[in-house]
Amino acid sequence: MATGYTRSPKLLKGALVELSEPFLGPVPNVIVFQYNPETMTREFTPWSAEGEDGRWGVENPSAQPFDPNEKFTLTLEFDAADGLEFPQSHPVTAISGIADRLAALEMLLYPVQDKGGLLDEAFATLGGTIKAMPRGSVPVVLFVWGPGRILPVRLTSFSVEEQAFSPTLYPIQAKVTVGMQVLIPESFKKLDKALSASEKLAIAAYKYTRGQKEVLARANLANNVESILGLLPF
Repeated sequence: MATGYTRSPKLLKGALVELSEPFLGPVPNVIVFQYNPETMTREFTPWSAEGEDGRWGVENPSAQPFDPNEKFTLTLEFDAADGLEFPQSHPVTAISGIADRLAALEMLLYPVQDKGGLLDEAFATLGGTIKAMPRGSVPVVLFVWGPGRILPVRLTSFSVEEQAFSPTLYPIQAKVTVGMQVLIPESFKKLDKALSASEKLAIAAYKYTRGQKEVLARANLANNVESILGLLPF
């Protein structure tokens, strides 16, 4: 039965945003989730100075010099059905199914070349001038889960279950399970080297999210003042 109310809330979608320097221009590499995962696992590992003999290596057993390690695990689902229904409006999907979305995710696992690039490397491999190839590093990625959680992460695990294929064997359905390690500000400290623009943005995002967490924690304390007072024996 129609209620006449059409202003249903807009569902925000999660996303992964690559922060490598080439993508800090007007069109960043943003991978928006087709469907938000129904569940997400979070794991915290507090810093520990405990030695192999079981004794603490610091005088203060409650010492915590760094924020705890935080990990996320989630499963993303991709389906090309909507795009294949209207191929004129989705030519990439009509040709390659969801292969472009999977490739965009997989490239987050590959090092970004600092100089030269793949063409120079291929030239050297095929008999050009042999030179030492600079080693890149994987891009810093922002995990965006609504306005309350925007965190710099590094992908630590990645598995793909391709479930259906087009006649040309491109995947048209898949599940991707991703593990992510949150990067704290100390992760970006470099000896005698200035931070890049992407690293500064990553640190700002982490501090923004932690600040929101602290505000929510204080709000919870305010909500439970009466309960706390009731527990006190005096």
